[in-house]
Amino acid sequence: MAKITNSKYTEDWLPIKNITNGEIVLDDNTKVTGVKVLPRNIFILDEGSQNSIISNLGDFYNSIDFEFWLIVSDRPVDISLYLSQLQVLYSNVQNNQIRKLIMQDVEKANDFSENNIVDTEYYIIFKEKNPDIIQKRIRNLISGLASCGLISAQTTNADLRIVLDSFLNGGNTSEFGTVMPL
Repeated sequence: MAKITNSKYTEDWLPIKNITNGEIVLDDNTKVTGVKVLPRNIFILDEGSQNSIISNLGDFYNSIDFEFWLIVSDRPVDISLYLSQLQVLYSNVQNNQIRKLIMQDVEKANDFSENNIVDTEYYIIFKEKNPDIIQKRIRNLISGLASCGLISAQTTNADLRIVLDSFLNGGNTSEFGTVMPL
């Protein structure tokens, strides 16, 4: 399918054919995929553990023998479900002391919402055509990160859409056919 070059829709001029099985499939059948790394606050660890993790990460990055992109993406935190659960709990509790504690949690949660709290996500992304090489790289990335004390998993379709939205729309979620103002 030929891309429309004078279209006002972003998806019409991007070389993306599909997003499936945790991979962005490009027009030339190259696949863009990788791993999502769960964040870990190493600064709550003792100094020796911090230095060890940082040293291991340096060794890990230096061992990667292919082109990759390290992507950091901030997403707003949605705590609406948590807030509604607190409201239900507040309604069901009769003890005034417990109700006061629940209300303090509600106020703290509202404070988070008002201050645009974000969740930071980390990705290591690469492109490749050969499915065997893709799987080998993903296994190596996951095991290499595990040796650094970090948990990771192959990107999902949702992860890749978030990465695309971050780059194309400043972090705002979009729908196909949506035109963003210039």
